[in-house]
Amino acid sequence: MMDDQPHLLRKGVAVALGGGGARGFAHICVIEALDELGIKPVAIAGTSIGAVIGAAWAAGISGKEIRAHVEKFNRHRAEALARVFRSRATNLKDVFARGINPVLLDGEKLLDMFWPEGVPDRFEDLEIPFSCVATDFYARREAVFSSGALTPAVAASMAVPGLIKPVVNDAAVLVDGGAVNPLPYTLLMNRDWFVIACDVTGGPVESERATPAPFEALFGAGQIMQASITRQMLKASPPDLVLKPDVDRFRIVDFFRAKTILAAAEPVKQDLKAALVQLMAQ
Repeated sequence: MMDDQPHLLRKGVAVALGGGGARGFAHICVIEALDELGIKPVAIAGTSIGAVIGAAWAAGISGKEIRAHVEKFNRHRAEALARVFRSRATNLKDVFARGINPVLLDGEKLLDMFWPEGVPDRFEDLEIPFSCVATDFYARREAVFSSGALTPAVAASMAVPGLIKPVVNDAAVLVDGGAVNPLPYTLLMNRDWFVIACDVTGGPVESERATPAPFEALFGAGQIMQASITRQMLKASPPDLVLKPDVDRFRIVDFFRAKTILAAAEPVKQDLKAALVQLMAQ
C-alpha cells in the first residue's frame, strides 16, 4: 500500500468499470496499476464488460491473472469460437419456427464458458463488495444487483440487444446496463471514498468513412448513445478521477484483438499512478 496516503485514499478507493464491449479489456490495465500500487478497492461497480471483468476482480483474481486468461483465448481462437458456438441461445428449431436470430448468445452460458476459475456463484462469496447494473426493459429504468446469484446478474448487465438474449427473472426482463448507466460510478458516490471511473464507451474516430455493416451500425449506435449518457453524467456529478484509455478506434466486437487493445490502453497505468501521486502531493 502507498505510504502517507491522503485522507480520501486512507478511507479507501472504489472503482467503476464501464461498458464498451471489447474496449473493456482496457480495464485490465487499471486493475494491474492498482495491484502494483498495493491498493485493493473497498468496492467495485460494473456495467456490461465492466461487470464481467469487475466480478472476476472482486473474486480476488489479479489483473495479471485476468490478462493471462484473456490472452489464452486469443491464442486459441478455435477453442474460443467453439465455446461461443456452444453458448448460443437458439437451436435450428427456434430459428426456423420462431425466426429467432441464429447468432443470439446466452449470457449465462457465455460466462460459464469464459470466466476464470474462482468466480463464485453468489455476490456474498466475493472478496470485494461488488454491484452491477442492468436495464429493466419494460420499466425503462436501472436495475442494480449486489446480492444473490452472480451469473444471471452479470449476464443481464452484458445483454447487448441483438447479440445476447435478455435475462428474465421473476420481476423483470433485463437487458444491457449501458442503456441507462454505462459508467456506474454513481453507485459508489456519497461515501467517504476516492472514486475512480474507467470510461471505455468510445469517442470520435475521425479517420473512418466506410459505411458500417448492419450489425456494426446497430452496436455502434448503442455505443454513441452510451457515450452521450456518460458525458452528461460526468458533467452533472463527476467522480474523483476519470480514466479514458485510448481505445476509441476499436469496435465493440473486437474480442480477438485483446493484445492490441491492451497495448493501446497501457498508458492509462501511468495516468492513474500520476494522478494518485499528485493527490498525495496535495
